[in-house]
Amino acid sequence: MSMYEVSFKLRHECPYREVSEQFPGLSIREWYLQDCQVLEITVPNANDDDLLEKINELGTVLHTTADGTDLHVIVQSCACPIEESIVRRFERHNCVHLPPTVYRNGWEHYSVIGFDEGDVNALLAELDDDREIDVRSKTSIEQRHVPHSSLVSVDRLFDGLTERQLEALRIALDAGYYDQPRGASVAELATETTVARATFEEHLRKAENKLVTNAGQFVRLLTETQTDVLRAEGTKPTLADD
Repeated sequence: MSMYEVSFKLRHECPYREVSEQFPGLSIREWYLQDCQVLEITVPNANDDDLLEKINELGTVLHTTADGTDLHVIVQSCACPIEESIVRRFERHNCVHLPPTVYRNGWEHYSVIGFDEGDVNALLAELDDDREIDVRSKTSIEQRHVPHSSLVSVDRLFDGLTERQLEALRIALDAGYYDQPRGASVAELATETTVARATFEEHLRKAENKLVTNAGQFVRLLTETQTDVLRAEGTKPTLADD
């Protein structure tokens, strides 16, 4: 049975698309994170006050960087409810969304993988019923050529992490804790919080353990056809390897 990768763009009522239409040249890349969206916004004119005000209306600005006249902004937003998202339509037709969704010049750009041509055609027909759609490409692919990373969703990677554990990870990343050499110790990280060192370290270790556990299935997918290069010849996987 053939699989298909389909790329298309469409228009429907969505505040992100509307902003991209209102400000040509702006680009929004969208990822899902638990019950919200994370937006990476590239602004070609950092001096446009109307545009900056509109970005602030989209959600909580998490980070900004400037590169000449270009501005890159990371925003956490809940402007488009996940429950009503077009991604739910993909799932109903057994199609896998390949993030990010890109909003540019009034269009939403999507790529999906369908495991059956009938599912793909049904999805495109349904979308065409209630919105303007332009199919850019539809390519037959073999299963072994599907990039394993295409099947990784942010939701699955962060499944089970609490808000405190995510915050501990962010603090560690911002301080260069995972750099070589380390940019800070656990004790130094804890001083930036309102909790004791032992409590902070517990949040951080649990977050790391959950991330590694959640990523394990994708690590196995990536290495399933590779020859062992680290394991000694003749040894068997341990229980932890299975």
